[in-house]
Amino acid sequence: MRADASRRAGFVCLTSMKLAFIEHALATATGIALSMLTVTASSKAATNHLQYTPAPPDNPLKGFVAYPGPKSDFPHSLVWNYLPLRSLMTGLTNFDWGPLEAELDNAAIQGRQFIPRFYLDFPGHPTGIPRFLIDAGLKVYTWTNYNNDPFPPGVCNTPDYENPMLRAALTNFIAALGARYDKDPRLAYVPMGLLGLWGEWHNSPRNDLFASKTVQTEVMDAYKAAFKYTRILARYPAGSNDPTYAENASRNLGYHDDSFAWATMHTGRPQDAWFFQTRLQNAGAVDKWRGHPIGGEVRPEVWNCLWDDPTCAPAGQEFARCATNLHVTWLANHGVFKNILPPDKLQRALAGARLLGYEFHVPWVAVDEAFADAPLRVSWAVTNSGIAPFYYDWPLELGAFNTNKMLVASWLTNSKLLAIQPGAPERVMEHKIPSLNLPPGDYFLTLRVVHPLKNGKPLRFANATQDQHGPGWLTLCPLHVAARPKLGAEFVAPDRLRLTIYNDAPGLWWLESSADLFTWNPVCTNVPPALILHISEGRRFFRLLRQG
Repeated sequence: MRADASRRAGFVCLTSMKLAFIEHALATATGIALSMLTVTASSKAATNHLQYTPAPPDNPLKGFVAYPGPKSDFPHSLVWNYLPLRSLMTGLTNFDWGPLEAELDNAAIQGRQFIPRFYLDFPGHPTGIPRFLIDAGLKVYTWTNYNNDPFPPGVCNTPDYENPMLRAALTNFIAALGARYDKDPRLAYVPMGLLGLWGEWHNSPRNDLFASKTVQTEVMDAYKAAFKYTRILARYPAGSNDPTYAENASRNLGYHDDSFAWATMHTGRPQDAWFFQTRLQNAGAVDKWRGHPIGGEVRPEVWNCLWDDPTCAPAGQEFARCATNLHVTWLANHGVFKNILPPDKLQRALAGARLLGYEFHVPWVAVDEAFADAPLRVSWAVTNSGIAPFYYDWPLELGAFNTNKMLVASWLTNSKLLAIQPGAPERVMEHKIPSLNLPPGDYFLTLRVVHPLKNGKPLRFANATQDQHGPGWLTLCPLHVAARPKLGAEFVAPDRLRLTIYNDAPGLWWLESSADLFTWNPVCTNVPPALILHISEGRRFFRLLRQG
C-alpha cells in the first residue's frame, strides 16, 4: 500500500452527531499506512438565548457628529471640520497634508473617526482657493451672500469653475487624497465638497456662478477613481434629466442632506422641489440607502430647539420622521455639542442619536460540546433593529475569557456585518475553530467586531451581556472545556502498530473502526481507562464517540 493512501481531501460528518476530526498518517518502511481519527461527539449543540437591551448612541460610524471644540460631553464616535483647499494644496501637484493629518490624529486619539468637508468658497471666511491659482490669474467673483440665515451676511469669493487650471487642480487633489487616505481607519466618510458655498454643491442665490455639469462629472469621476473603499457622499441626488446636476443616482456613492429636519421631507409644493426626499424620488434613488450611507447636517435654524417639546422643526420635518424615512446613519448636529442640554432635552437627543444607523442584536448562540484539543463549531444569529445597514466590512472575532475576566484566546472569523438590512430575517453565522488549545476548565465565549482603528470606540451589540467580561466584547455563553481520551501510537514490529487509548475523560465512550470512512464497526463499546490494540491491517481508521 502506498504511504499516502490514507490522505483524504477533507472529511465530512458521517453521522447525525456533531463530529470533529484530527487526521494522522503514519507509514512504515514496509508501506503500511494507518490513519487515526480522534472524534468527539454530542447529539445536539447547546443553544443559549440572549436578552436585548438598547445599544449605545455612540457606536462607530453612526450618530451625531461633533464640530471642533464641543462644549458638552454628548456621546459621539465621529468628528467633523471644514478644510480650505488652500491649506492643503501649494501647487498643481504639491500638497501639504499637515492640516488634515492634525484633524485625523486628533479624532483618532479620542478613538473617533473624522469626516472632512473641503471647500473653496465659505461665506464670511477668507478664501479657500489655493494661492498658486490666484497668482496664475484665476478669475474670482466677490459678492455678498444675504441668504445666510441664521448667520449674518457673508462675503463670498467664488472661483471660475470652468478654468482649466482649477479643474486640473481639483482632480489632482482628489487623486492624491485617495492615494494617501483611501481605507485610512481614521477616516469615516468623505463628502465630495470642493464645489459651491461651503462645499455644498450650490451657489444660491448666485446659481449662475456654479460649476457646469462637465466640471461636476470630472470631480465625480476623480472620486470614483481615487476611492475604492472609503465611502463617498454627494450633496444632491440627481437623475439623468436633472437641469442643474450631473447624473449621480447610478454612481457608487451615498448622499448627505445639509438641511436636515428643515427641508428634508417631500411636501408636494413646487417651491420645495429642492427638498432632499423630493430630489431622491426624482432621481429614482429612494433605495440608495440599502447599499450607500445617508448622512448630513441638522439645519442651524433648529439647533437650539430641535429637542424641545414640542419641537421647533417645521411641521412634517420632525427629526424621527426624517431619520426613519430617509434611513439616515450620521448627522452633524452642533446643537447637542455647543451647550450642555437640560435632562429632558438630553434624553430626547440621546434617543435621536441612538435611532440613527444600525443596531445589531445577537438573539442566540449554539455551541458544540467543547474539548481541550479538539475543534469547536460555534453558530450565532445577528439581527439589525436599526434603520440602516452597516457599510464597511469589519470582521467578527470570537474570544474566550477565563473566570478572572482575562482574554485567553481569540479566533478571527470570516463573518461580517456588512449590508445586514434593518428588519430583515436574522443572518446566521458559523465558525469552526480548528482547535481550542485551552486547558480543561470553565470559560466564557465572547464575540466582538474588530475596529480597524486600534483604540476606536468599539461597536457594541444591543445585548444585556455586552461588555460583561471585557470592553467591546459581547458575552455569548459559558463554555466548559472538558478533557477526552488520548491516543498514542508506536511501531512494535515492521508490520504491526500498537494503538493505545488513555481514557480519563468523563462519560461513556466507544471506539469504532472503518476501512473506508463509510462503514463503521464497533471495537469497544465502553472504553476503559487503558486500551491497547495491536493492528496489522493497512489503511484503518478509528473514531472515538462520546454518548450524549
